[in-house]
Amino acid sequence: MSEEKNPAPSNFLRQIIERDLAQGTYANRHWAHAPGDAAQQAAGEPDPAKIRTRFPPEPNGYLHIGHAKSICLNFGLARDYGGVCHMRFDDTNPEKEEQEYVDSITDSVQWLGFSWQGFGDTNLYFASNYFDFMYRAAEALIETGHAYVDQQTADEMRANRGTLTEAGKDSPWRNRSAAENLALFREMRDGRHADGAMILRAKIDMASPNINLRDPAIYRIKRATHHNTGDKWCIYPMYTFAHPIEDALENITHSICTLEFEDQRPFYDWVLDRLAEAGLLAHPLPKQYEFARLNLTYVITSKRKLMQLVTENFVEGWDDPRMPTIVGLRRRGYTPEAIQLFAERIGVSKADSWIDYSTLEGALRDDLDSKAARAMAVLDPVKLKLTNWAAVFGAAQAEPCSAPVHPHHEEMGRRSFNLTPELYIEREDFMEAPPKGYHRLFPGNMSRLKYGYVIHCTGCEKDAAGNVTAVLAEIVPDTKSGTPGADSVKVKGVITWVSASEGVPAEVRMYDRLFTEAHPDAGGRNFIDSLNPDSKKVITAWVEPELANAAPDTKFQFERHGYFVADRKDTQPGKPVFNRAVTLKDSWQK
Repeated sequence: MSEEKNPAPSNFLRQIIERDLAQGTYANRHWAHAPGDAAQQAAGEPDPAKIRTRFPPEPNGYLHIGHAKSICLNFGLARDYGGVCHMRFDDTNPEKEEQEYVDSITDSVQWLGFSWQGFGDTNLYFASNYFDFMYRAAEALIETGHAYVDQQTADEMRANRGTLTEAGKDSPWRNRSAAENLALFREMRDGRHADGAMILRAKIDMASPNINLRDPAIYRIKRATHHNTGDKWCIYPMYTFAHPIEDALENITHSICTLEFEDQRPFYDWVLDRLAEAGLLAHPLPKQYEFARLNLTYVITSKRKLMQLVTENFVEGWDDPRMPTIVGLRRRGYTPEAIQLFAERIGVSKADSWIDYSTLEGALRDDLDSKAARAMAVLDPVKLKLTNWAAVFGAAQAEPCSAPVHPHHEEMGRRSFNLTPELYIEREDFMEAPPKGYHRLFPGNMSRLKYGYVIHCTGCEKDAAGNVTAVLAEIVPDTKSGTPGADSVKVKGVITWVSASEGVPAEVRMYDRLFTEAHPDAGGRNFIDSLNPDSKKVITAWVEPELANAAPDTKFQFERHGYFVADRKDTQPGKPVFNRAVTLKDSWQK
């Protein structure tokens, strides 16, 4: 796991954990080095982990930035308090889960800098491996009078559930004997009834003010091949029933969920208490705590809507650098450290709020500023001809120049490139008739070529349509950067450049925010209408020669322009492709 450099700011979850540790709430637990029921865990050794948390995604899609917050939170708390975080796949829904998503999720968590290894255990688990125990638990609830098989239709159950102000009505099947319910449940298991013909429900209170306690469903018939268990089962547990059981079998101490599960906490506790009474689970039981999910402006995190962006080709796959998926952020140029820094900055609370997208971008800038190598790149090139080259350098066709790889880290070394008779500069660095305050090239003005010489602009060349095709300038001798004469001529403008003969053409993908609206799906509107038509522009730029063979995933600061990354899929030796990760400054500020 990554190591914490500074003490993390306190929050209500840390306070809860510190209280539990001080009171020894979980000090006497035992752990059998594998998930198990009360008897199995009792036979194990004292649990070496002070706390156990878990990250439990359903493998039905790619993780996004919201999941990253949960990953950093759960793994970070376990790291900071001498515990371990389990990597658990909540794969109780057989219809939407695929191995592709399992592989992507494990890769993303590891890339973010976390591990589920701890105290000699791997701690990688699948909820579907607990199906046998979940079935056993369901039978125990039936035998103790806490569950029954209901044969109402879905519409009848919906009508009898009641409302927020009206109590529900008991099912006509609610008072069957335990023996009848057990026989029917086993018929469900054996495939003797059609999908939807009956379900197993917890028997709690149809008049409860919390609708989630009005006899919630805990098992349904669903004939579907499961990615892990195949066709062994035709009945599957509901998530709200499976979740507390998974936590208990894994000895989880602090089960941390987002706020939408707050209303389910009473049922979470009910399930654990009933199974502990039946002797299947041991105290102390896990406790669930809720925190506010990440709401990020200019971003959509609904799996259904992200799927729509992919399947309808609004983006180029799950790892499109405009996507909020972790694979997309990684390809965009985000680093694990930047995402962890973002998670730390936004903090943890129980109150919903919106985080501005600039906070995420700011974390990336702050991380890359200290580590990204610098380079010059010209994104909108126009040629610059140095007309007195021969008079200054004679027959030589190149004048060596150098610059630090990083201005604040001498240990990173220096980079070398040549000044040549013809260069590329940014088109915006020349104006024939500039406004007041313009300090770059215009006829009669002088500017410095960064890391090179001062030059005096003498004019330009144009095509028949009047477009500037080349800028003309003369070198001012004895003004090379780093030499004694460098300061003999004072100039206000400094321009970046790349040699026209030695520079390397590169495909550069100028990415921006995917949506033009901060809340693209607010008020039920069609989020597709808010897509940013300028979220991706592809240009041919010129870059320093050393970038020709930039390794995939290598990050650079293109001086003046922002931070860029060599695309991890499309970059090839001699044919670099760069993605803009983030601009140097926030260009979306109002």
